[in-house]
Amino acid sequence: MLTGWFSFPDGEATAGDVLALHRMEDVLRRAGLPYDVAWSPGFRPRALHLDEVVPERYGQLVFVCGPLHGPQVERLHRRFAHCLRVAVGTSVIDPGGAAVTGFHHVVARDAPGAGPRLDLAARAPALPARPVAGVILTHGQHEYGAARRHDRVARELTAWLHGKDCARLELETRLDTRDWRMCATPAQLQSVLARLDLLVTDRLHGMVLALRTGTPALAVDPVAGGAKVSAQARACGWPALVPAERLGRDELDHWWRWCLTSGRVAARQVCEKFAAGARQDGAEELLRALRPLRTG
Repeated sequence: MLTGWFSFPDGEATAGDVLALHRMEDVLRRAGLPYDVAWSPGFRPRALHLDEVVPERYGQLVFVCGPLHGPQVERLHRRFAHCLRVAVGTSVIDPGGAAVTGFHHVVARDAPGAGPRLDLAARAPALPARPVAGVILTHGQHEYGAARRHDRVARELTAWLHGKDCARLELETRLDTRDWRMCATPAQLQSVLARLDLLVTDRLHGMVLALRTGTPALAVDPVAGGAKVSAQARACGWPALVPAERLGRDELDHWWRWCLTSGRVAARQVCEKFAAGARQDGAEELLRALRPLRTG
């Protein structure tokens, strides 16, 4: 039985712990040793959970990664008292603590008076890359009154994104010089956007700033009938736009696939047109409007 902090109902599954588990699974598979994994019901509700495990069916219990301390670990010793109990890739804080001494063998990654071992996650099997999707949503814009669909759009977009096998990064166009979690300058936000595979947004500037960096944007207009997001998509010549009225998984999936394939080239082309001044904004019009005042 493979266990760890990812097994406890009140524990947590970290990326490092799960990769350490993958390393142990790989070792056991190659050795031809069968095993089961106990998961926290909060993390994997349909997997095998500790409270469903019949301890008598197992002869060995392996605790993978994390610190050896606390009542949860001590309960494992009592419940699996008949098993050979081994901890591997763990941190030992108190060598004399019951959570540590309950194991027959501890292969620590760090322990008082001992040299460190490489963490198990470092040699976990390689994983395929997943798309990195930035997400910029707004829940405001009350000026649109009854035409607002922002709450529904945000709810449906985030539910759809939850089912995507991607790395999601929530971002803000709002700048803040006091909050370290926020970008303080446009350059900082652009640096993040440039490193994404795509951006999902219902904000005009989310779309424009992504395209400025050559990153494809899957844009949704959250106003019934279309408003500034739709207008700006036309101004940019950007096709990946979903109106609030057509918001659905099939439509979103279509533009997701497009953004990750043909959309990469299209976004770079829009970026190049921005830089070359191929598309006009209102700055020159301002100068013409001011000219009579300057000569009068």
